[in-house]
Amino acid sequence: MSRKARAAVCREHNKPVVVEEITVDSPKRGEVLVKLGACGVCHSDLSAITGTIPLPLPLVLGHEGAGVVEEVGEGVSELAKGDHVIFSFIYMCGKCRFCVSGRPVLCLEQGKALTTPLEGTSRIRDAKGESLNIFSGCGAMAEYATVSAENLIKIDPKIPLECAALVGCAVTTGVGAVFNTAKIEPGSTVAVFGCGGVGLSVIQGARIAGAEKIIAIDTLESKLAMAKQFGATDVLDGKEDAVKALKKMTGGGPDYAFECVGSGALAEAAYRAIRRGGVAVVVGVAKPSDSTSLRSMTLVFEEKTLTGSYFGSCVPRVDFPRMLALYLKGELKLDQLITKRYGIAEAAQAFTDLESGRNARGVIVF
Repeated sequence: MSRKARAAVCREHNKPVVVEEITVDSPKRGEVLVKLGACGVCHSDLSAITGTIPLPLPLVLGHEGAGVVEEVGEGVSELAKGDHVIFSFIYMCGKCRFCVSGRPVLCLEQGKALTTPLEGTSRIRDAKGESLNIFSGCGAMAEYATVSAENLIKIDPKIPLECAALVGCAVTTGVGAVFNTAKIEPGSTVAVFGCGGVGLSVIQGARIAGAEKIIAIDTLESKLAMAKQFGATDVLDGKEDAVKALKKMTGGGPDYAFECVGSGALAEAAYRAIRRGGVAVVVGVAKPSDSTSLRSMTLVFEEKTLTGSYFGSCVPRVDFPRMLALYLKGELKLDQLITKRYGIAEAAQAFTDLESGRNARGVIVF
C-alpha cells in the first residue's frame, strides 16, 4: 500500500527547496518502509542543493534520519514493524575488501544505492506521477521513506528520535574522526577548525577521549561560545593567524588538528599548525575544484600526517550503538546539540539558517 507524505525536494540548484506531497510505495524484497520521527539538516544536503555534491535532480533530501519501521519487505528478518531505527547513508556490500576488513565507508559498491534503494528503481513519485531520486539512498527529509534494509540500524526505543537522528551523520562523523581515524591519546592537545555540528562533535569526542587541551577555531562568536559548552578549553577567532596562535598556545603545535569546514586553505592550516609527528585530519567536504598544498619536505623531516576521515571511519552497526551508549551515560551531549527544531513546512528556512551558521544543528521533527 502506498502512502502520501510531505517531503523537502531540491528541483533546481541554488534555489530554495520546495515542500511537496509525494507518494511512497511499499517496500520490495530486502527493503523497509520507515515513518520518520526526525531528520537533521546537514551541510551535505546543502551541498546537493548547490551542486557541490553532484546528485541528479529532482532529489528528496535528507540522510540524517531516525524513525519507526512501518512495514518490511520480503526477506527482511532483522527488522520488524515498530522497531526504532537510524538511517545509515552508506551502502555496505559486505563482500568487498574494504567491507570484510572493517572499513565499510570505503565500500566499492557504494554507488549502487546512491539515489534509489539497492534494487535500482525509485520508490517515490511526485504529484504528476514522475519518479524522484533520494539523497544517498535515504531521502529521510520526508514523512515516510522506503529504503534498503542495509541502510537501517536498529536502536533502543527509549532514545529520543531527534537525538538518535544526529548519530546518523554529524555526531558519528565528528566523534568517529577522533576515536577511529585519529585515535587520539589521553593528555593530547587538539585543535578544531570549524564549530558546526561536526566540529562540536569532534570537540565532544576529544573531551571524552581525555584530551588535555581542546582549542576551537571559528569566525563566529556564537559558535565559539557553544564550543566551550561542549568541552573546548580554549577558543580562537578564525580571522586571526590561527597557525601562529596555535603554536604559541601549545608550545610548538597541537598533537592533532581537525578541519571540519570543507576548505583546502583550512586543511593546509591544520597541517601547518600541528607539531612534529602530529596528525591533521580533514573531515569537511570541500568543493571538487578546491585543493590543499603543503611543503613535501615536512612529510619526511617532521613526520607529519595529513589524512581524511569519511563518516568518522565508522562501522555503523558498531559505532551507532556505541555513540548512543555514551549518550545514555551522559557523556555525549545530543539534546544540547539541537539549537532549533523545524516542521517539514519550514525546510527552506532550516537551510537558510544552516547556511548563515545560526545553528549547531537544526532538526526537522515530524
